[in-house]
Amino acid sequence: MNDNDTKRLSRLTAILTQLQTKRLLTATALADKFAVSVRTIYRDVRALEQAGVPILTEEGKGYTLMEGYRVPPVMFTEAQANALIIAEQLVLKNKDASLIKDYTEAIDKIKSVLKQSIKVKADLLSERTRFDQNINRERNSNSLSDLQFALTNYCLTKIEYINEQNKITIRDIEPFALLSTENWLLIAYCRLRQEFRYFRLDRIIKLEVLPDKFKPHGMTLQEFFDKYH
Repeated sequence: MNDNDTKRLSRLTAILTQLQTKRLLTATALADKFAVSVRTIYRDVRALEQAGVPILTEEGKGYTLMEGYRVPPVMFTEAQANALIIAEQLVLKNKDASLIKDYTEAIDKIKSVLKQSIKVKADLLSERTRFDQNINRERNSNSLSDLQFALTNYCLTKIEYINEQNKITIRDIEPFALLSTENWLLIAYCRLRQEFRYFRLDRIIKLEVLPDKFKPHGMTLQEFFDKYH
């Protein structure tokens, strides 16, 4: 096997991993990533199809894999996938470029084995989670995993909350985003106040994820910041 064959085999494997990791990929994005021509990507995709990989082409959008097709026999629960997203965001804040590269490649491989429904939720959680540097964080919370689930599944959530005046209130909220600053913060629409509010996770005494669903708010986290700040 010559050097070109080795490179192509490596690229085909990487393309398959990318297809399992992302919901949709364009030929242009793949060409840019692997520094080859779009025509080369067309040939690579055709080669994967001929090898039995069920690649679907969505006209005008890109390539995707048939639902349920996964190469490695590994399965993650939704909570485990959410934990990996949090770890990924933390690593991305690290200053060591080599660590970021290695972890990003590893997390891509892990994401590639997620079921499509969990992958979509993991992508949503990744977009709705922000981290700031804080090496001296002391306060913590036992609510993060439940809130991740409520956020990605649009579940109404009931909380008992202590405000800054040490007054306890009970509220129904619609979790929207999670921020890691000096404390973990939740952005949620509060049905009691009928507006978006920030809640410190260490002030949540009790949390219950309800079976009731709420309508998604239809904006990104950045759009929220642009609108309300």
